[in-house]
Amino acid sequence: MANRARRRRRDRMILAGATVPFTLDAHATVQIEAAAPEAGDATAPARVRIDAYSGGVMTVSNLGPVVVDVTGIDAEGRVVLLSGHENTLTATLGSATVQVVDGQRLLATGEIARTNPIAATAIDLSRAGVPLQASIGAEPIEPPIRIRGGDTVTVNGRAITAGPGGFLLYRRTRLRHIAILPNGADARTSVSIAAAAANQEGANVDFQKWVESLGYVYADLTPEQTAVLQDVYDRIVAAENADDTAEGETAPAPVAAAAAPEMVAAYRAELAAESTRVAAIRAVCGDRHCNIAAQAITEGWDSARTTSAVQEAVRASRPRLPAIHTKESGSVNTKIIEASLCMAAGLDVEKSYNEETLDRASKFRRRGLRWHAEQIAAAKGHAIEADPGTMEWIRAAFSTSELSGVVGNVANKALQDAFAMAPSVAEQITATRSHANFQPNTVYSLALNGELQPVAKDGELKHLRMSEESRTRQVETRGAILSISRQDLINDDLNAFADNAKALGRKAVHSREKTLFAALNATANGSSFFTSARGNYFEGAATNLQSSSLATAVQMFRDQVGPDGLPVMVDPTILLVPTALEQAAKELMNSQYVVGPTSAKTPSANIWQGSFQPLVSPWLSNSTLTGASSTAWYLLGNPADLAALEIAYLNGLQTPTVEFFGMDTTPDVLGVSWRVFWDFGVALAEYRAGVKSKGAA
Repeated sequence: MANRARRRRRDRMILAGATVPFTLDAHATVQIEAAAPEAGDATAPARVRIDAYSGGVMTVSNLGPVVVDVTGIDAEGRVVLLSGHENTLTATLGSATVQVVDGQRLLATGEIARTNPIAATAIDLSRAGVPLQASIGAEPIEPPIRIRGGDTVTVNGRAITAGPGGFLLYRRTRLRHIAILPNGADARTSVSIAAAAANQEGANVDFQKWVESLGYVYADLTPEQTAVLQDVYDRIVAAENADDTAEGETAPAPVAAAAAPEMVAAYRAELAAESTRVAAIRAVCGDRHCNIAAQAITEGWDSARTTSAVQEAVRASRPRLPAIHTKESGSVNTKIIEASLCMAAGLDVEKSYNEETLDRASKFRRRGLRWHAEQIAAAKGHAIEADPGTMEWIRAAFSTSELSGVVGNVANKALQDAFAMAPSVAEQITATRSHANFQPNTVYSLALNGELQPVAKDGELKHLRMSEESRTRQVETRGAILSISRQDLINDDLNAFADNAKALGRKAVHSREKTLFAALNATANGSSFFTSARGNYFEGAATNLQSSSLATAVQMFRDQVGPDGLPVMVDPTILLVPTALEQAAKELMNSQYVVGPTSAKTPSANIWQGSFQPLVSPWLSNSTLTGASSTAWYLLGNPADLAALEIAYLNGLQTPTVEFFGMDTTPDVLGVSWRVFWDFGVALAEYRAGVKSKGAA
């Protein structure tokens, strides 16, 4: 009970934010690289390599189980190496630089001063084969997180599940020293001091001479290159010195010194690949996203994942404009600037801004883009001295993210207005789906096998079986660039920019319509999806759109059955036709009577009046699409009930996205660009939800 109470008090202190120095013990095998005194300078420092922390759970004497996030360790410059944790000059052995490897473990490389008697003892012990260990002296920068027993957290490149008592997770710490000592607590790490005596018979040359024999200049090596070459060298030494093998163990395969160049070449290839990855990450991040670049390099991201992270950061950081003060109006906030630019571009603003904002914004609606840009720059504390239209003016105007964000919002409103006004049949005949990624998604039919059965006396219910019919959907990205050119800036013409945005809005709708009807037209004459075998396709001289052929289509639709042979019980609701059949479709749906032959002039009631919603699409007969027809027509079910066609959007976003892209850098272009992209995919869905007529023989 007393121990439990002490632990609760300790946790309250730690989690409340107290900064408590502690020691993170790490089990280690120490390698000291030092030539024998008679082989060279007896006072030369010995190189040391310490695999200081493996990234797993450690037991710290005054804290219990602890995990430290290696990516949050602050270890700038060189770290002191101590004998034990005694903070004295006599216990100071040397120093080392620390690096995080693969975002998973902590590695230190440095030197031990041979002139220190304690250091000399450590070197002698290592040479004698004594397995030295190490621990880390660290100080919390932030309070830890208590991970409860049984919970799993991802840290140091792995998923760690807490034991029954849980553990403390330190996200940020400051490394104060590394101590070399006989025992530690993290058995998965190692600290090594490689001792190679150059004058012993049959031994390898020392590390420095070995490196120089490969053509390297030892003094010019970076810490990363030294670590790689040291690893190769250690493997060669270990293999050649493996004379004895414990019972039941398998001796390591010898690695001849002659094989070193091949091993180094392999490591060089790995380093080259890593350099290429890092260069690609830095090219994506530039100077504006250094924090993302650091995380991407540390955690092993590729350029695609880095690009996605940068795009997300850009979206999340769209700025809010600070108050701007003018002589005419006092303070002008971001909404007023944005509203006045929308007015200047001729956009509908009544529903987007309140009455006060619109009243104040109307005073500036004729000011133009340049005036608004200069007002924003002034609010940020600098004037634009360059001549309007020059690249210097463009850079100065768009050096603050506020202007690009506001103008991007104007473009987005223009695009969305045009997007909403553009006629669309696709939205009316498809079911909407959401995908979380760009991978193909396999979807199974909702049709069921079987029916509800009488329940026996034992109360057992019979299982219905899902159909094995399947299809795939996949989201793709479509996009374009939207720019304000140097000419537009000189002319102070925001309308040209807004008009382009509106055109892109219409183009976005056209892109979706074309993609959908390309898939629908590709069903051709009963060759796929709509087929005679499925009972949802018919053709012939009498299948042109008229009352009798419509009756045939309705019957075929209602006669559709599921995999179990039972009717699907879905009603047709939409009559979809090309432009050539628009009049016939509307006459069938809107006329109260059908007039018989001229000679008889006998009127009769039109039984189809108001039965279906007539929809017309020019894409059905557009000659640029394969399988287009001016005679074929379709009877479709309500997509909210059973959909013959589907459109999937990435994360459910059903409208295009406008995003600031940056300054145009090509020599022949002066301007600023935004990119417009839209992630969607179309698919043929449930064939029982539609009937197609060829409309001709």
